[in-house]
Amino acid sequence: MVGGGKRKPGGERQQNEKTVDVKKSKSCEADVSTDLRKEVENHYKLSLPEDFYHFWKFCEELDPEKPADALSTSLGLQLVGPYDILAGKHKMKKKSIRLNFNLHWRFYYDPPEFQTIIVGDNKTQYHMGYFRDSPDELPIYIGTNEAKKNCIIVQAGDNVFAAVKLFLMKRLKEVTDEKKVSFLKNMDEKLKEAAGKYGYSLEQRTMKMKQRDKKVVTKTFHGAGLVVPVDKNDVGYRELPETDADLKKICKTIVEATSDDERLKAFAPIQEMMTFVQFANDECDYGMGLELGMDLFCYGSHYFHKVAGQLLPLAYNLLKRNLFAEIIEDHLANRSKENIDQLAG
Repeated sequence: MVGGGKRKPGGERQQNEKTVDVKKSKSCEADVSTDLRKEVENHYKLSLPEDFYHFWKFCEELDPEKPADALSTSLGLQLVGPYDILAGKHKMKKKSIRLNFNLHWRFYYDPPEFQTIIVGDNKTQYHMGYFRDSPDELPIYIGTNEAKKNCIIVQAGDNVFAAVKLFLMKRLKEVTDEKKVSFLKNMDEKLKEAAGKYGYSLEQRTMKMKQRDKKVVTKTFHGAGLVVPVDKNDVGYRELPETDADLKKICKTIVEATSDDERLKAFAPIQEMMTFVQFANDECDYGMGLELGMDLFCYGSHYFHKVAGQLLPLAYNLLKRNLFAEIIEDHLANRSKENIDQLAG
């Protein structure tokens, strides 16, 4: 195979996951109206898992007036994104201003698979979000990223309670003030009690996440990995001809080029890989283009926006992940390290 290399074991698309998760949580569904749920999902065009709504109810108990700010004093965390709709913040915006929920709290390095729900320290742009492999599936886990530092997405449990618990435990190790320690331990007890009541695991890596890891065909620069449908004949993904380390060197050479001519020459290996991607797409190995496009997006330089804009929407559409194609097009056209709150101002 052109540009091939050895195939990695892939995974079937998780067709039944959404059904199973919804059934599991029906027995203790959060008390959030059907209309409000529809409003959240209509704005984002994504289904939210039950833990999203249960965590909102938990924060309502902590602060009935401002649930979105319930963790701000104790942990420096604020509920945002789809939580803004539960809080009714989108209704306070002037009607003349069009809100783009594809970009609402979308940080610089957030791939379309990532949906921000909680923000923390603004200096590092720490944030948590749901990570899903396809827009028609429920999220697999909560990821965290510090956008001022890098593109790396760190796994933090398969529900919001687990992710916040993990954050709280790290905070406890840093705090020395006895009052603060006591306050955090009290919050930890409340979190554990709520998670237990609703039946959520507080593990950082659950069985569901480990099963998903087996289906990852390549890690990519962000580390969260890509899952694409791969059949029994290994059709669906083929490796890039360059290792991650070599691809990063190529990108570095392009970014640091001192002239346009030098930069054009440095782009030659990328151009060659794009040709390999065309061959791969012809043979239904759509994962290759997704990987190259995602790596270039994650490298972060504006020099790669055009190429990522050619590779990613096509890959997502071929994989029938059309919403992700729409999100990446919007993001590349408006990619910013600031101004990520669409409801600000």
